[in-house]
Amino acid sequence: MNSKKTLGIWMDHAIANLIEDTDLRKSHHIESTFTHTQKVDALQRSENLMHNKEQQLQEAYYQEIADQIVKYDHVLLFGPTNARVELHNYLNKDLHFKDITIDTEAAEQMTVNEQFVFVKRHFEE
Repeated sequence: MNSKKTLGIWMDHAIANLIEDTDLRKSHHIESTFTHTQKVDALQRSENLMHNKEQQLQEAYYQEIADQIVKYDHVLLFGPTNARVELHNYLNKDLHFKDITIDTEAAEQMTVNEQFVFVKRHFEE
């Protein structure tokens, strides 16, 4: 029996579904606060302002996910966009994550049940 705490995170730039220890009942999600409405509003004022606002909110989104990841030994980041790679790079800059094994895999859009199966299969290997 593996005693390591594992976490699977299906993510894109808008939402991250966290599946804890391959238990669907322990899953929850984190949403980015940078909405389409905010993007349009910021873009109308200035493209530079929009990019700065997006970068600040994206970093806050990644930090909120990172605050959860630090509690685990092995993490799987997967999803259809490069958000998983961006988060992995963000985590690599922080020594708090040096002892955590972080895997990344590309994946398509999935239902919550499909995400659960994906995570379960990954950690059973």
